[in-house]
Amino acid sequence: MAWNEPGGGNRDPWSGGGGGGRGNQGPPDLDEVIRKLRSRLEGLFGGRGGRRGGDGEQSGGGGGGPGAKGVGVIVGLLVLGWLVSGIHIVDEGTRGVVTRFGDYVRTDQPGPHWHLPYPIESVQTVNVSERRTITVGYDAVAPNQTRPVLSEALMLTEDENIVNVQLAVQYEVGDPAQFLFEFVNPEQTLKEVTESALREIVGKRNMDFVLTEGRAEVANRTRELVEEVMSAYFAGIEVVAVVIQDVQPPEQVQDAFLDAIQAREDRERLINQAEAYRNEVIPQAQGQAAQILEQAQAYQAEVVNRAEGDASRFTQLVAEYRQAPDVTRDRLYLDTMERVLGRSGKVLIDVDSSQPLMYLPLDRMLRSGSSGGEGSGSQGESARAGGSAAGNQSSGGSSTSNSRLRMRETR
Repeated sequence: MAWNEPGGGNRDPWSGGGGGGRGNQGPPDLDEVIRKLRSRLEGLFGGRGGRRGGDGEQSGGGGGGPGAKGVGVIVGLLVLGWLVSGIHIVDEGTRGVVTRFGDYVRTDQPGPHWHLPYPIESVQTVNVSERRTITVGYDAVAPNQTRPVLSEALMLTEDENIVNVQLAVQYEVGDPAQFLFEFVNPEQTLKEVTESALREIVGKRNMDFVLTEGRAEVANRTRELVEEVMSAYFAGIEVVAVVIQDVQPPEQVQDAFLDAIQAREDRERLINQAEAYRNEVIPQAQGQAAQILEQAQAYQAEVVNRAEGDASRFTQLVAEYRQAPDVTRDRLYLDTMERVLGRSGKVLIDVDSSQPLMYLPLDRMLRSGSSGGEGSGSQGESARAGGSAAGNQSSGGSSTSNSRLRMRETR
């Protein structure tokens, strides 16, 4: 029979009645649980506790104050929470500066750490990886917009001129403890030191040097001087870079200064052109001079060698002349005439005869012979010349036969 059928008795699982001899096993009453917990807490802290009577009133009473055990628990929880509040974590790129009653104790590296909780010790976190910037001569009012500060930018040079210098200093925190405790405002101190150093460096240079090629030198010298002063101050600041943003003359004289710059650039351009022309002409002149010198030396060697050769040949000729004077004289004469008349046209006549002149065209005959039969026209011309000569010879008769003709072909 099911537990919920009529006549089955009170056997439902929640009421705990009937069936199997079990007692009342129903779920616990929530109100009863809360009452028991409240009673225990009141007993722990000395409150009123006890059992309730049939009419719901508590029977018996308790003390009016908290118990010693409850106070101990409360104090323990408070002490534990206070100790836990001393745990702190230092992020990467930062340092934790721990102070005890305002006095510096240590510097914590990145990672979890614990210090005596407030008010005994406290921790200040300083970012040492961030690159910070201070400016001299201008203020950054927007990411790409600046505002000049003339009280900082206008500086006097050595030649008593005024220039407008804008400079930026990038730095990092090197020692967090010194950065926090040596100066009230270390960034303002760095700015004032930078401005003072910049004025000193600019005051020892001429305006033209500062405005043109001296910008890098001014920035480097300013950085060295700022590092020296800040190191002596123990400010905990490391200067990373000093950059000159702009160097200009005052606004009132900028037009005249631009004209001066243009004139200087024109002068430099003309100087460069002159140097380029000089570099082109001088090597060419040096090459020509070397060529002339070598030609002179070659001519000298040629003349000396020829003179030595002529002297040697003359010495040899003298020896031969002494052995055979007549033969040597005729040989010298013939060699000289051959050299003189070798390249000229020649006509040989007999001056001893009074007969009519006979002409023999030797130059044409030599050219015809040298050509070696170049065409029939040349051969015919030679034949005609030969025939003419033969006719002249035959017409001359006996007188021609008596005449003496001497010729010597020279080549």
